[in-house]
Amino acid sequence: MADEAKAKGNSAFAAGNFTDAVRHFTEAINLSPTNHVLYSNRSAAYASLNKFYEALADAEKTVELKPDWSKGYSRLGAAQLGLRKYNDAVLAYKKGLEIDPNNGVLKSGFADAQSAQAQARFRGSGPGPATPFGNAFSGPEMWAKLTSDPRTRAYLQQPDFVRMMQDIQKNPNNLNLYLNDQRVMQAFGVLLGVKLDTRAPEEEDAEMPEVKASPERKRPAESEPVKEEKRAAPGFRPEPREVSEEEKQTKERKGLAQKEKEAGNAAYKKKDFETAIQHYSKAIELDDEDISFITNRAAVYLEMGKYEDCMKDCDKAVERGRELRSDYKMIARALTRKGTALVKMAKTSKDYEPAIETFQKALTEHRNPDTLKRLNDAEKAKKELEQQEYYDPQIADEEREKGNQFFKEQKYPDAVKHYTESLRRNPKDPRAYSNRAACYTKLGALPEGLKDAEKCIELDPTFAKGYTRKGAIQFFMKEYEKALETYQEGLKHDAQNQELLDGVRRCVEQINKASRGDLTPEELKERQAKAMQDPVIQNILTDPVMRQVLVDFQENPKAAQEHMKNPLVMNKIQKLVSAGIIQVK
Repeated sequence: MADEAKAKGNSAFAAGNFTDAVRHFTEAINLSPTNHVLYSNRSAAYASLNKFYEALADAEKTVELKPDWSKGYSRLGAAQLGLRKYNDAVLAYKKGLEIDPNNGVLKSGFADAQSAQAQARFRGSGPGPATPFGNAFSGPEMWAKLTSDPRTRAYLQQPDFVRMMQDIQKNPNNLNLYLNDQRVMQAFGVLLGVKLDTRAPEEEDAEMPEVKASPERKRPAESEPVKEEKRAAPGFRPEPREVSEEEKQTKERKGLAQKEKEAGNAAYKKKDFETAIQHYSKAIELDDEDISFITNRAAVYLEMGKYEDCMKDCDKAVERGRELRSDYKMIARALTRKGTALVKMAKTSKDYEPAIETFQKALTEHRNPDTLKRLNDAEKAKKELEQQEYYDPQIADEEREKGNQFFKEQKYPDAVKHYTESLRRNPKDPRAYSNRAACYTKLGALPEGLKDAEKCIELDPTFAKGYTRKGAIQFFMKEYEKALETYQEGLKHDAQNQELLDGVRRCVEQINKASRGDLTPEELKERQAKAMQDPVIQNILTDPVMRQVLVDFQENPKAAQEHMKNPLVMNKIQKLVSAGIIQVK
């Protein structure tokens, strides 16, 4: 049981879910309270959450249980460095190096602690909550530097980045809140005038990814600023450094690993997947510090349809990448491939949820357009599946009948609720749209009713009710010309429909009323104001030809008679008469 909880914690840590990782490691500790590895792993998780006091307590427990284990001192040093106890951090790393002098992580941590200790002495103040880099973020010079540097200029177009930098400028102590953001770290380096290296030393013992804590905690893809090289005095020629046998072997293995990768790439392009896997696996054996070998093998498994193997490699790449503080783009690539595998395996809408979550995590590492597209596609597919799973025509009919009953009782809001549920169950039923349009009309929600009536006609152009609903709404909106057109269109499908015929009669009466000049001044003013908002009327009035026609009607009766012979002109004149724009006396 403890091993199972530990495995869950490792997976959560690799995925960046540090809170979940703490919970799983705590569960494992409760089951196996003397296991030093569990305290070490939880210390790493706490440090990733910037909870350095808790990380320190677990690190001390790790050393207490296993005083001869070098990683315990690595955790101890990281926690103390995070708390800015630089002297204690130096001692912790030094103690670990006495146990394992060749441990790369301890060496790197020891150097970091010594550097931080020296900086603290230089400032003339001990460890404290204040950040030593406040001046870097002060005044307009900060924005000028970020604008002038090509590495950060594009970030200023991103609102969330600008907000973070403004927050840091207001209170430099807030820097620690945003150190997980690669853009902030890039800006940090620009403001300090240093470059950030993404390489990390090899760590032999890999129970859990190392968390590198420092006064300014960086995300795993980054490392300490490169220290300025000291120039040799003129005429001085340094003696060449002697390369150890171990370094030669390491360099040779890395070279062989790259050749295996190239061979794997060539086999992949030829779709010889089995051979590609063999080469990538060999590359991983030769060099475990390059996670591109793992992500490449994951890509092959993805092509082969071996999605479980693909996801295992992706998890391994993320875990190892965080341990090595690899480039954040490589972490994002591994997460994107895992998300793609999850999408391929998805059969229900619920299956898309872990894929969507994985894509979102990938985007927090690196906002890649391809990942964003995959996320959008997954969300769209999930929504479509949810609709399909919810589809049930029988329940839809039951809900529609409930809506009909409430409509008869004049409980229109309740009727709308049931018609809406009916449409969720069966979005292709024109009757539900027609009925809901009638409800909206009763409630005075004419735009919503018009939209439903138009959808009803779209689903079934021969359904007469759709035209009567639409025509009635247009009539109530005093758009008599449009209502007349709607009723006439409905009569093409049902020539004897009495509701449509009555609608035509009412519209003609209103139109003739305007033609005869029987409108009251208030009605005329209202109709004209409404007409001027109609795009059709606006187009007629701005048409140069029609403007000349109107002038001829006033000044040139003979030309006006010629215009009357043109049915298109007459139709537009009739629209203007109906709208009350012109009057016939």
